[in-house]
Amino acid sequence: MHTENKPYIAHTVVLPEITVKGVILGALLSMLLAGANAYLGLFAGLTVSASIPAAVVSMAVLGFFKRSNILENNIVQTAASAGEALACGAIFTLPALICMGYWQSFSYWETVLITASGGVLGVLFTIPLRSTLIIEQKLAFPEGVATAEVLKSGDRGGSEVRHLALAAAAGGIFKLMGSGAGVWKDVVSGALLVKEKLFIYFGANLSPALLSVGYIVGMNIAVLIFIGGAISWWIVLPAYIALHGAPAGIPAADIGSALWSGKIRFLGVGAMVVGGIWALVSIRSSLATVITDGARMLKNFGGERSTTIRTEKDMRFTWIVALTVVVLVPIGYIYVREIHSAPISIFMLVIMCVGGFLFAAVAGYMAGLVGSSNNPVSGVTVATILVSALLLSIFMGAHSAIGPASAILIGSVVACAASIAGDTMQDLKAGHVLGATPVKQQVMQIVGVLAASLVMGPVLNLLNVAYGFGPKTVSHPQSLAAPQATLMQSVAQGVFGGSLPMDMIMGGVVIGILIIIVDTILKRKNAAFRAPVLAVAVGLYLPFELDFVIMAGGVISLLAGKWRGAGDAASDTKAGILLASGLITGEAIMGILLAIPIVATGKPSALHVSVLSSAGWPGIALLSAIAVWLASASRSRSA
Repeated sequence: MHTENKPYIAHTVVLPEITVKGVILGALLSMLLAGANAYLGLFAGLTVSASIPAAVVSMAVLGFFKRSNILENNIVQTAASAGEALACGAIFTLPALICMGYWQSFSYWETVLITASGGVLGVLFTIPLRSTLIIEQKLAFPEGVATAEVLKSGDRGGSEVRHLALAAAAGGIFKLMGSGAGVWKDVVSGALLVKEKLFIYFGANLSPALLSVGYIVGMNIAVLIFIGGAISWWIVLPAYIALHGAPAGIPAADIGSALWSGKIRFLGVGAMVVGGIWALVSIRSSLATVITDGARMLKNFGGERSTTIRTEKDMRFTWIVALTVVVLVPIGYIYVREIHSAPISIFMLVIMCVGGFLFAAVAGYMAGLVGSSNNPVSGVTVATILVSALLLSIFMGAHSAIGPASAILIGSVVACAASIAGDTMQDLKAGHVLGATPVKQQVMQIVGVLAASLVMGPVLNLLNVAYGFGPKTVSHPQSLAAPQATLMQSVAQGVFGGSLPMDMIMGGVVIGILIIIVDTILKRKNAAFRAPVLAVAVGLYLPFELDFVIMAGGVISLLAGKWRGAGDAASDTKAGILLASGLITGEAIMGILLAIPIVATGKPSALHVSVLSSAGWPGIALLSAIAVWLASASRSRSA
């Protein structure tokens, strides 16, 4: 696929874009995708772009109306995809406040204001960059172009949405039977400890969503995540036990989890910090150009518009300034309320604004290079929290009790802004290909952000009460790993005098540097396989049973690509992505629904039945069938 020189709809043609039905559908889809991706990200440590599924659903729903068009469908997916992106920024940071005990629950209005303000800033900060990144830089924006191609083939929307719904039903039923009813184990695993020195572990989480994540991100990223897991669980953890012995009084089956949660996973902290810094260093010259051009464009926005061409109209400068001021007020209020110090709160606001604009530019540029799903938002968020914590420690003292939370509050807004910035640029790229009006997309992106922010607090509260965040415990045996949030917690608390396993963190730094060297060599050789360090860092920080199944999904993606032959590869790829997206959405929504009886009864096993509850083989058999279905979908013309 490639971007055409001329837009699909000429700038002289005016079609209805923002309509009442489009706004309602876009807002509802944004809420749905926000909840689904919040669960997925807390569970798997990864989120995936929702633009293509949202486009397909939009085409199917709006197809029932006499008057609908491709630009209206584009407006719907623009709003809808904001929900997925906002969830990414929220789950990377806000659960850290729960994990560190600063918050006992997610305050509804504070969560709304933080996520909405950060998301709106992400949209506003990208407006001056649109022309530079999309038109002048000519970046690829792979997901934006793919979404445009899906919308162009909208005449097949009805058939596709049926298969999307079928996949969602399959993912939901699998989750209901496994986690909900306990008909089979969620995780199959085995551990062996020989003479208190030799430790061997294997595990797999029986999840269609994880399989689908691996399929969507592809073999390259999936295998890097697995390599990270193999380093943690098959190399460093056994080596640690060989040197120091196994912890006393812990069964062999629990030794790996105990050591991983307390020490080994901090390899990922070091690698993630290195990855975040490297993301900035590697694009420093391009980023400088983007920021310079953005400042020039922003200055030009101050006057009247120099163009009357519909496809080049952005939001007016006066609106950008007014909305920025409006957004900063609630952020400042929250900072003062939480920190109880106006001077420090103002300082936090300054750090947030500078970091927000800088990392919005980084996220927008990286989205153009590698796509939204591979955008290193977690890396730049770690860098933000690290720098914020270091600066705040100067003013608040190295052992401030509220210092870590202050750094997280800064990082939460920046993470939402960066995540939305990358998504906004992808959507604007799709609009550029199609011939949409940029200002209308920018407005609808804000609508999507506001809609998603309304559900983030309740969803996060429900997941926290039902499952918990971080390593599994007796009270939360199905705890969601929340890898990025616990990483942010570790970094923030570490700066303010917390005890961190610095040997593991420095080991992660070394691993990160080695991966960067390998990737640099691969780049110079123009190798098809690349090694982005943040993918390995995520693998280091995830439980192995997640890493393994994600890689299995990558293998399916690789095999499906080899099987496609000379057919319509773009259509085949889209069929597989739609099926994978449906499986993810169905499982994630069911995971949220299952939290309701758990919270109501206070029992993780509220819906469990005794049939085969101690066995894993039914889940393995059904997951294998789903894997075959996913692979075959990429070869079928009708998904």
